[in-house]
Amino acid sequence: MASNNLAVPIVLWGHVPPTHCISAILLTSDQRTVVTGCHDGQICLWDLNENMELVPRNMLFGHTAKITCLAKSTDTWEKCNVVSAAENGELCLWDVSDGRCIEHTKLSGTHTAIYPYQVGNGSSREYRLICHGYYAEILIMDANSLEVLFSLSSKLSPDWISCLCILRPIKRHEDVIVALSTSGTLKVWTLTGQETKESEPIFETESKPLRCLNAKTLACCQFTQRTVLIVCSNYWQVYDAGDFSLLCSVPNKKGEAWTGGEFVAGDRVIVWSKAGRGSLYQLPSCCIPDSADFRSGVGQAAAKTPAPFQYLVMEIHPSKIKKPLTCTPAMSFSFGRRGSYHKLLLRGDSHGRVTLWKIPDITEKELSCLKQVQDSVDRPPDMPPHVSMSLQDVWDSMELKPAGIIDQLSTKQDNTPLAITASLYLPAQGRLVCGREDGSITIVPATQTAKVQLLQCEHTKQRGWPPHRILRGHKGKVTCLVYPHQESLRYDPQYLVSGGVDFAVLVWDLFSGQLLHTFSVHGGEITQLVCPPDNCNARVLQSVCSVATDHSVALLSLRERKALLLAGRHLFPVQVIKWRPADDFLVVGCLDNTVYVWQMETGHLDRVESGSVAQDILNACDETILPSESTTTLAQALKRRSLAAFKNVAQRAAFQVLQTSTASHSHAEVSKTQNFALSITPMRTNPKDSDFHVLFFDTEALIVQLLTDETLGLSSPIAPEPSKQKDQSESPSSKRRTLFSSVGETIKAQVSETIKSQLKQGSDFIDLKIRSPKKEQTNGQKESVDLEYKSKRSKNLTLLEYNLTLDIAQLLMSCLHAWGLDLELDKLCLFKLGLLKPHIPVSFGLISRGGHMSLMLPTWYKYRERVTTGLAEPKTTQLVPSTAQVEPAAVPHIGSSLVHSGHWEISSAVTTQHLLSVISVANTLMGMTNASFLGEKINQGKRTSPLVPTVESIAQDLLENIVLESERVRRIKQVGVQGLIVGEVNTDSSDGTDSEAESGMPPSIQQAQIKQGWSLLAALHCVLLPDLLGKERFQPPQLQMLARRWQDRCLEVREAAQALMLAELQRIGPEGRKEVIDSWAPHLPNYVDPQTAQSPETQPSSASSPKDKTEPTAEPTKEEETDHLQDEDLISGCAPSLMEDEVSQESSPVSRNCSPEMAYPTQKKASMPFEARRNQATAIVMLGVIGAEFGAEIATKGQNEEQKKKASRAPEGFSRDNYSLARHTSKALTYLLLAPPSGKLPAHTPIRRAAIDLIGRGFTVWEPYMDVSAVLLGLLELCCDSEKHAASMTSGLPLTPAADSCRTARHALSLIATARPSAFITTMAKEVARHAAMAANAQSQSAPIHTSVLVRGKPEILRVIELLIDKMQSDVAELIVEVMDITVHCLDAAQLKQKGLQETFPAICRFNMVSYDNHSRRIAVGARNGYLALYDQKTAKCQMIAAHSAPVMAVAFSPDGRHLATYSYQENKLLFWQMAAGLFGMMSGSSIKCIRSHDTRPARAGSNTSLNSLLKGVRLVWITQKNVIVLTGDGSEQKFSV
Repeated sequence: MASNNLAVPIVLWGHVPPTHCISAILLTSDQRTVVTGCHDGQICLWDLNENMELVPRNMLFGHTAKITCLAKSTDTWEKCNVVSAAENGELCLWDVSDGRCIEHTKLSGTHTAIYPYQVGNGSSREYRLICHGYYAEILIMDANSLEVLFSLSSKLSPDWISCLCILRPIKRHEDVIVALSTSGTLKVWTLTGQETKESEPIFETESKPLRCLNAKTLACCQFTQRTVLIVCSNYWQVYDAGDFSLLCSVPNKKGEAWTGGEFVAGDRVIVWSKAGRGSLYQLPSCCIPDSADFRSGVGQAAAKTPAPFQYLVMEIHPSKIKKPLTCTPAMSFSFGRRGSYHKLLLRGDSHGRVTLWKIPDITEKELSCLKQVQDSVDRPPDMPPHVSMSLQDVWDSMELKPAGIIDQLSTKQDNTPLAITASLYLPAQGRLVCGREDGSITIVPATQTAKVQLLQCEHTKQRGWPPHRILRGHKGKVTCLVYPHQESLRYDPQYLVSGGVDFAVLVWDLFSGQLLHTFSVHGGEITQLVCPPDNCNARVLQSVCSVATDHSVALLSLRERKALLLAGRHLFPVQVIKWRPADDFLVVGCLDNTVYVWQMETGHLDRVESGSVAQDILNACDETILPSESTTTLAQALKRRSLAAFKNVAQRAAFQVLQTSTASHSHAEVSKTQNFALSITPMRTNPKDSDFHVLFFDTEALIVQLLTDETLGLSSPIAPEPSKQKDQSESPSSKRRTLFSSVGETIKAQVSETIKSQLKQGSDFIDLKIRSPKKEQTNGQKESVDLEYKSKRSKNLTLLEYNLTLDIAQLLMSCLHAWGLDLELDKLCLFKLGLLKPHIPVSFGLISRGGHMSLMLPTWYKYRERVTTGLAEPKTTQLVPSTAQVEPAAVPHIGSSLVHSGHWEISSAVTTQHLLSVISVANTLMGMTNASFLGEKINQGKRTSPLVPTVESIAQDLLENIVLESERVRRIKQVGVQGLIVGEVNTDSSDGTDSEAESGMPPSIQQAQIKQGWSLLAALHCVLLPDLLGKERFQPPQLQMLARRWQDRCLEVREAAQALMLAELQRIGPEGRKEVIDSWAPHLPNYVDPQTAQSPETQPSSASSPKDKTEPTAEPTKEEETDHLQDEDLISGCAPSLMEDEVSQESSPVSRNCSPEMAYPTQKKASMPFEARRNQATAIVMLGVIGAEFGAEIATKGQNEEQKKKASRAPEGFSRDNYSLARHTSKALTYLLLAPPSGKLPAHTPIRRAAIDLIGRGFTVWEPYMDVSAVLLGLLELCCDSEKHAASMTSGLPLTPAADSCRTARHALSLIATARPSAFITTMAKEVARHAAMAANAQSQSAPIHTSVLVRGKPEILRVIELLIDKMQSDVAELIVEVMDITVHCLDAAQLKQKGLQETFPAICRFNMVSYDNHSRRIAVGARNGYLALYDQKTAKCQMIAAHSAPVMAVAFSPDGRHLATYSYQENKLLFWQMAAGLFGMMSGSSIKCIRSHDTRPARAGSNTSLNSLLKGVRLVWITQKNVIVLTGDGSEQKFSV
């Protein structure tokens, strides 16, 4: 699943905890979180509270090898970020609050230790990481981007670094890094803080041999900065930090090996051993800098110097260790300040047990007593741990045991569920196939079994539900499963292949459950089943490849039922299977890095290679070479004895034809692929564990399925013509559907009776087999049946009828809804919407960068429940009439609201994902008819929400509707509306169904109640949730995540993100918005004119390509590059560097050009190009939204006091007095709109769409700082193909990038036109005049003139003009002549001649100062300045005539077109004009003259003289060829004659 999808993971852990063999352990600076890394690559987060109680919270997935070290990214208390390193060079930066992966990379070499390091440059702070490992250098990396900045090298005796420490001398400005190599050489480097990647190589300044071989720890005393502790396996020593003179040395005891140590105080150290035992020592006076005997033992023999005193041992008592450890425990020491000083020793062992000791502060008097006791006992006292906890302990102590995916279907004799050893999810059928430890295979509906485990449904406690099928054939546990048809459509859909520990590969009929064939060709248990690629030869295409533990590989033909190849000469376990179809090769990679090349056609071993040649062969297999492109010669074919090579040489022409057919076949397969709303992934932390399952809900795919699923009764998004609908309703296929549905109802009733009877009998499983007539044949007949024909006759798995899409939506919404906050809304969700309440705490997950994932452990809610003082009383909204009573059994009791709504306080990232999913799906269901999960209630109907954006913003409308609905609910009781939202509830029904009276309720009322329910649910999560939960139990959504979803490709998710972001910005108030501006303003890119930015001379020298910025030690792969493009939805369409070359990053534009009070501190740009692009894009959207929605309006003359007060509250930087941010943001938005498409900034990307949308929203703020003409033409350019995309824009489904850009640009044009009608009209009129002048020039008659944007965008211009006439008639009347110039340019002259102005563009004819004469094809327009504009369509010219001294309110041609009457209301004058044609029919000034003038009566006193009233009331009506009636605004009439 792509990481930019809005996915919600839910975990079903099962009754057995995951294996967690700890290899590294760390405590964060705030001492609230313990982080443990394991040998299998997972990381676990443990919460530690004030009472020293330890609870596991999250498990992080992302590493693919053993965790070698963990480190804090900074030493600060505010940030809790942790860096992890794996054995294969992977590095990840994690946010421990929610387990989100912030950054990840991969370097060559293995890192064994990482240290945080702060570089101080004045008041600014920059954090770096110092890494060393199995390489000769010390790497210095950026703590945020994980990019290698520079390295420290060695001149003398370069070797691996075993340990190091950082010294900060008080009297020196430089920092000193002291390191020990594995050979025992001490090396010293000096850092000034000014080192960069371009610096010269940095070598050591000092070097000294110490002979400390393979040192484990080099620690400097942080209390005195004068002594250094070095721990080796056989001894530990204390040195003077000044000259590294040996002060004391302590050897280890027999059989004990030291693994690390640290200073506890200035005179005490703690050292821990390989057995997991910690020892506390008091140093002698010669090792204490404050003592007079300091350095007194330097140069003396070890026997003459006093030995440290061991006064305490911290270990786990042997009686409490149940199993021996399989590896060395990981230990670390941590001290910090949290109330009082806590000095903690941490240990993590191979059993996943975390043990903590709190080190006591022992006084000198107590030490003297311990010395006296040890003189007699000869052994220091043991100290038991303060807390010891493992995942198994947590699982055993839980009252609500973690559920597995099919725990209810079968159990052992001890009542524990059977372990799942292999799993496979079939998304097209919605079935989950589980192989178990007893050899059986269970096929079960996935959503139904997930409901049983998570939700309170009617089948929760029923044993054997849901109906399932069990396949029995293996004699041991099932190890692997594959459904070949899911891998490629070339396979028969009936085949299901399984492998087990019984050395057998079984082929099943998925639909009937019959065992078709058994392959017994291996001598070990089956470990892997692989399908060949599509471009193999035809015989191999119908086979699967199996791998076994006896190092054998086989090609098993499913059609021929025999083994095509058995490769069994491998000496080591098989690790990888690759294919070379062009040469007919099967390539097998083994554990010893040896590669075996096999001929698939003949089974011949071609060759065996190792070393670099083997790696080259594996890399060559990744190349996609078709058989027709192979260069195999006849001699090579003879040498290799390859039949396929012979065919390739002899029939190259035939293969070219085959290539074309293969390409078309693959294209057909790609077109059939789709994203599924639910995918279930089996996971395990260790190969020996059983599977636990993660349910991934793809919100976008779910919305698409809800809108397009034909089984829901929904019609196609684009409705066919009525005639077509009638034809389809009478077609034979519709008759067949009617017949099948009636038969299906009968069969369904019979099957439901069978299910009930089996449930009453207490059956362990329900096997609903479907027997087709072919299954009745004899065995001999079965073998002769054609398999392809057989597959076409296959039936469904079971007869259990349910809708997969509705089940997925019900499961997701039930788990995410905030239960317990509003009891009446909970009743509405249960009895009207059909949601189900969770009966266990739901363990969610979070997908972050690069597919890294954080999964909540089943105990995540325990720590939250302890730290929470208590939940507020649930809000009660009067949704049900007071007379309605609900039976207690019908409404499940809410035990702890944390069980249902506690996930809102986990982290901001989790809250954001959940809110977006809930609101977007709720809005989708609200737009459907009878969208309830109670039975089959979703009927065919159109979406009620507008799919084409109106003038107002979609998100703003959604937010206003939600607020109105929430306020309406709060006042229902006062208004006295009874039963408006929820009707009577049946008190006699135990299942919570509606009463008989309610079932007879008209469908319209039921539909209104359901829509109201989804509206209230959306209102609760979008607006009311922060107030109901409070600050302590609600983590607000992340604004940056919402900004990156501002133009999500899914319209429903986009609307939800915009509504959430606006609501959150409104909630945080002016101070919160000021903090957001301060944090994101430094990332705002500097604007460069798009016309000059593309030239190489104007590109800044500081900008470089991503390739130049990569450290040589890094190994970026193609997958990592594509991951950067897919990670954030906002910049997912941008190629490697968004605005990197065009935008200068030397310093922030705000800090350089703004006023003193707006000078923001210049923030160092991120090193990684992706991080810089992400921050730039987010800053543009964030500041654009704040400026557009909360910026100050441009002052107008008629501004009242309230408007002035609102303008004074505008964010700083967007006000009239300080407009620096508004100017820079408008430049950035304009750049994104007008920049030509390029590889770095394609034409249709989310960031461009966001810029277009924000330009429209905040045009009143950006207008003074942008070229309005260029912006309008740029938007018009995107709208030129609106007719081409009209169908997709009205479907409601995710749009293509081009259609989405067109849709957004149309919306922006509408917003600009309605916000500033005068600016739009005057600008477009100037552009039309410029275009007309260029077209009139004879030398400019060329193709670009006739294909310009003003020509191609005529329909869109007319649409906006018509919108302005409908919404803002008075503003259009002020500029009626300019509007007519634009209209005449856009209208088709031929249609105007044939139909006239009234039929061609009736909107403009609403104005009485516009008149059209059909005889002479002239248009007369009265202007506000008193002039008369005459347009002659024959000559395409316009003539302006001075007519009145006041605005012309009405004009009208006589019926014969010879006269024109004009009337000015303010001047009280009516003029008659003679419209005589000149020579050759052309108008001239002499042929148009005023022949009569009449004074009219002034308007009566007190009459309405507003412009809108005059536009409607004043007009001229010709009653004859010579007489006209003047209708004035006061209702009077006056008759005049020519």
